Amino acid sequence: MSQFCDRVDVFLDEFFHLFPVAATATGMHAVDGEWPDLGRAGREARLAFADRWEVELRGFADGDLTPDERIDRDLLRSELAALRFDETELREDAWDALGYVYLLGGGIFPLLAREFAPLATRLASVASRLEGVPAVLAAARDELGSLAVRPPSRLHTEMAIKQLPGIVSLVEDAVAQAEAAADQPGVAEILPRLRAAATTAVMGIGEFEVFLRDDLLSRSSGDGRLGSELFARKLRHTFRSDITSDTIMAQALVEYEAVRAEMIRIARETWDQWVPGEPLPSIVSEGSQEAVDSRTVAVVTAAIGRAHHPAAELVEYCRESYRGIVEFCRSHDVITVPDEPLEIEWTPPFLREFAGAMLDSPGPLDKGQKTFYFMTPPPEDWTPVQVDSYLAEENDRQIDLTTIHEGSPGHYLQLVYSNRCPSLARAVFQSGVFAEGWAVYVTQVMMDLGFHAGDPALMLIHWKFYLRAITNAMIDIGIHSGSMTESAAMHLMVNGGFQEESEARKKWDRARLTSTQLSTYFVGSMEMWKLEREHRIRAAVDSGDARGAAAVPDPRVVGGFGETPGFNYKAHLESVIAHGSPPIPLIRRILMGE
Repeated sequence: MSQFCDRVDVFLDEFFHLFPVAATATGMHAVDGEWPDLGRAGREARLAFADRWEVELRGFADGDLTPDERIDRDLLRSELAALRFDETELREDAWDALGYVYLLGGGIFPLLAREFAPLATRLASVASRLEGVPAVLAAARDELGSLAVRPPSRLHTEMAIKQLPGIVSLVEDAVAQAEAAADQPGVAEILPRLRAAATTAVMGIGEFEVFLRDDLLSRSSGDGRLGSELFARKLRHTFRSDITSDTIMAQALVEYEAVRAEMIRIARETWDQWVPGEPLPSIVSEGSQEAVDSRTVAVVTAAIGRAHHPAAELVEYCRESYRGIVEFCRSHDVITVPDEPLEIEWTPPFLREFAGAMLDSPGPLDKGQKTFYFMTPPPEDWTPVQVDSYLAEENDRQIDLTTIHEGSPGHYLQLVYSNRCPSLARAVFQSGVFAEGWAVYVTQVMMDLGFHAGDPALMLIHWKFYLRAITNAMIDIGIHSGSMTESAAMHLMVNGGFQEESEARKKWDRARLTSTQLSTYFVGSMEMWKLEREHRIRAAVDSGDARGAAAVPDPRVVGGFGETPGFNYKAHLESVIAHGSPPIPLIRRILMGE
């Protein structure tokens, strides 16, 4: 082991003790019973850690390190810069009440869901964390509203109030799980402590809910928007590059027009199949070509959207869809799909406001543990009209695409590969831009390779799915770097992106609850396509093809390159995800030698 590798191990050990919930997610379970210090002393300790390690890492000269070590050094330095930004400039702890709900859920759920240790051991850690809940929430009360320049966000406070019962459900599930398994070794002995800890935690959560509702809510005059300057600084830490919101928006507008044109073409060609007996919209009936095009796509996609399973069967259809996708990947030799377990289940209640579907993967140190693909049901208090709108958005073809995105060869497969990476630093500090970009990109790859070929309706819904990634970036930038209104965002998503109103409404909330994250899908996917195109050009040139770079055409929309001399898709795909989940500038250095 080199001196640098030895120091990385020390770095990670210190990091995990400062961020014990992250340690649990990674699979380092020595601190499973602890919470981070959320007070001023904890912040000072984290900043001291960042300052000290920045000096040490900067001291490792390029000539003293291998190429892989240089990548890891630069990755860790960028993580420290992001940590410093979070603690000194962004300060979400002072204005985002919902973050504390996610912290509680993230600290408890993995201990119950993953069988990395005997149940009694995991329940002891749960009990320890439940005993610490009052202190966590006391620190939260001190921090929330403490930043004079940025008052608490009202939407975040409202959502925290709404989601806190989901944490109570998690606590109750822990006790119920223990009671049901009281005959297992050690469980009966931990049960009295767990019950007492659960009572303490539920009481603390109740008091926190009262604080949020009766105190903080009235002081929550913020709207969650970062503003152009803070958003620009966060963008640099999210993408680990100098890309600007203007650059992203300019590229998004180009893709927006190209994808809409493709959708209009497919909708016109399939109109008679999906809307039999009705004439195509015309300028006479609609008043303008824009209105004609919008109505044509909207009517066809609405008809396709009616092909869906009932709400209660969404999870089972996801499972059926996943089996078909894996069979396609294997029969077409797209990419090697591992046999590691993937469980498709309903989203835990405390996460249901965040997304309609998501993946929860074990950390790189949790070998052989389950990955969860969560599907969110429509809320129980929704009207039948709202449920129908939701199911139209989550129609069968959309679920096929979502399952590629979340499952294989999307997030699940990419994270399995990432967890196998020899560099623990790259496996631990995963770039959301890399992960989300890969999932969007590889969905298009599956279309290009003939998944459900001959079904233009699937392609139409696919382009709608990709258009969602584009509009995600546009509303993210419009809200946080501008003054986009709800009506403007809804118009863009519903009229421009052909989304169902229920989906668009949830995305409007999500865009204000997060910042920069919704841009990662589009920007990451565009970077993945740039990598593929450059690999194709190199392959064509190296093959001796007389056309050289001209053998790789400019795409009409993303993807669709066709055959390239010397280019092997499986080799390319596996090379991209074989190096962990580093930021895009670092994967470019690895793959392109930059």
